[in-house]
Amino acid sequence: MSKSVSHSEDDLVFLDEAVMLSENNTLSASKDVWQVMIIDDDADVHSATTFALSNVEIQNRPLSFLHAYSAQQARDILANEPDVAVILLDVVMEQQDEGLQLVHYIRDVLHRAEVRIILRTGQPGYAPEIDAIQQFDINDYKTKSELTRIKLYTVVTAAIRSYEQICTINSSSRGLDMILRASTELMALQTLEEFTTGVLQQIARLLDVPPSGIFCVRETLQNQETELFVVAATGKYQNLLNHPVSSFEDEQIGCTLRRALSERRNVYGREFTALHFSGNASNDFAAFFRTDRPLNEIDLRLLEVFCSNISVGLANIMLVTSLHNSAFYDSLTKLPNRTRLKEIIDDNLASTTDKPTTLALIDIDHFAETNDTLGHQFGDLLLLSVASRLQSRLGDRLVVARVGGDTFGVLGDDIQVNPAAVLAQFERPFSIDGQDVQLSATVGLVRLSEHDGRGVEALKNAHIALKRAKLQQRTGYLYFSRSMGIDIRERVNMMHALRAAFEERRLFVVYQPQIDMVTRAPVGAEALLRWQAEDKTMISPNRFIPIAEYSGLIIELGEWVLRQACQELVRIQRLGFTDFMMSVNVSQVQFRHPHFLSMLRKALEDTNAPPHCIELEITESMAMEEPDALIKLLDQITETGVSIAIDDFGTGFSSLSHLQKLNVDRLKIDRAFVTEITDSSRGSSIAEMIIQLGRNLELDVIAEGVEDERQAKILTELGCPYGQGYLFAKPLNSDVLHDWLRTHKKN
Repeated sequence: MSKSVSHSEDDLVFLDEAVMLSENNTLSASKDVWQVMIIDDDADVHSATTFALSNVEIQNRPLSFLHAYSAQQARDILANEPDVAVILLDVVMEQQDEGLQLVHYIRDVLHRAEVRIILRTGQPGYAPEIDAIQQFDINDYKTKSELTRIKLYTVVTAAIRSYEQICTINSSSRGLDMILRASTELMALQTLEEFTTGVLQQIARLLDVPPSGIFCVRETLQNQETELFVVAATGKYQNLLNHPVSSFEDEQIGCTLRRALSERRNVYGREFTALHFSGNASNDFAAFFRTDRPLNEIDLRLLEVFCSNISVGLANIMLVTSLHNSAFYDSLTKLPNRTRLKEIIDDNLASTTDKPTTLALIDIDHFAETNDTLGHQFGDLLLLSVASRLQSRLGDRLVVARVGGDTFGVLGDDIQVNPAAVLAQFERPFSIDGQDVQLSATVGLVRLSEHDGRGVEALKNAHIALKRAKLQQRTGYLYFSRSMGIDIRERVNMMHALRAAFEERRLFVVYQPQIDMVTRAPVGAEALLRWQAEDKTMISPNRFIPIAEYSGLIIELGEWVLRQACQELVRIQRLGFTDFMMSVNVSQVQFRHPHFLSMLRKALEDTNAPPHCIELEITESMAMEEPDALIKLLDQITETGVSIAIDDFGTGFSSLSHLQKLNVDRLKIDRAFVTEITDSSRGSSIAEMIIQLGRNLELDVIAEGVEDERQAKILTELGCPYGQGYLFAKPLNSDVLHDWLRTHKKN
């Protein structure tokens, strides 16, 4: 098909010299140039176009040309060239609509939305429909006779500027979307090493570079000097994991990281970047990343946003790590604690290995006397020395834990963990501050191959063996046997006595007030079940509640206590305490009963107790078992208006990720942690972290077992809003409680 082209002084002229342009230059595909693709079946048009735009720079970048002489050739080139900015396309080539078909392929098949398309035709009478131009996002349409050199420059310049703006917007949008997805993925990681390694990988994705970098934490050493330690490493730096930065051969890395930390900002070089992440008072984080190219403005902006998000994630990880360590590891020896040992035993029992395993509990004889005589600091050093000897001398591949004040647990194969080997560790004295101290120990052992049950039962049985060994005071050790279990006859007798006491109404409910720690005003009470025997002695709930659970009587008892508490709440609110809350303990057997929810609804309906003033307390161990079923049940309970509290929080800790999913309203700090806040050796760390956790999860927190003003003062300073304990009031019967409330109302 012939094409007519008019000529004038400023027209595109087809000069032979234009053919002399280097093919290497026209086919180069670099991000330092603007790629312009010419699609036309007339070679003269290619030559004239490149000649007219030769030596042209737009936005300080030259043009590079790609040439296609057919639609198919254009398709092949476009499939391998992702950075084409502008296409100058002949509308009519092999067929009448070949150009528009190629546009359809570019937009709808290759999904190249950024590239700008300028249609050209040598046939002035032919023009595509307006709706086709709009549908395919065509930048311009010109006849070849219109495109003088100046007009061609103007059209291409406008198209390139439009291409650049679209690319900038799309890059920012893609980057922000990547940051959002990356943040979501990273927040699911639980450990600092996993999280920081994930950060390095996400930075590589964001910048589209190979993952090669290190993530460091700044820590304060015992001499008060600071050091950077590598907690994650990728790529060429993988061998630097856990190394101090001061040991690196490349001093540039350390200098750049220290500069980022001292100036509290990101530092960018031509081929690397150092990112700063703000930490807490004692730790700061920084990452060094090899980019091998200068970062553009979009990269810099996205990194700033990414670092802000990661700083929040790091703070959460550090809090979770701190809570995890407090919950699973002993603060003094750094050994696993009782909770963690229980999990390890569970894993061992669930494993398929046939290797005989023994659990030993080692109790240091008369340690309390040594501790009182020589001081707590000396006692702590002694415990550290015992822990070190057990770890180093009993053999490899065993677990040493601290399960109590002066009690250690050891789990390992039968050969390593045997009475002779364990007691031999106490034959030599322990040297503390130049002073030799001779210790003796008593050991209770359980062979897991003879054990039926879970880790908690194995620990319980080992304790039984340990107590028996201490009572006998003969060999210094004893293996658990089934005959040492709870006497069945005693259990049956107590079961019958408990049922008789319930039927004869010798069981009763008392109420311990809960108060606002700041105003000391009563805000609620906890309902507590009590049993007075026929001889007027009080039987501890710790004795009869397990019997009630074992026998199933707890279902009837629990409903009765709930109804008593609801009726008492109605009476208290009639006294004018309209916002008074009533807390009721729910046992695991009760909570998992299939009719528990209907029983709760019926009790609320029959007593007319306001549901929003009723709080059910479940233990932490209950909250952490079968999380999916529990989440559903808690949601159903919440629908009734009743709130949920987790009792004894911190004693049965299993997983913070589960806690976040539970529909609960309040955490109760266990009395053990309240007692510890005045202990200078342990302090308020766990109580403080629970209060902080409650604040972060928007949960109320109440401390139980507050017995003196010093404890109350510390809890108030830590931000604990509510408390209960003997400092404020003992558990009271209904009439005494009413008088107590009236007195406080007057005051």
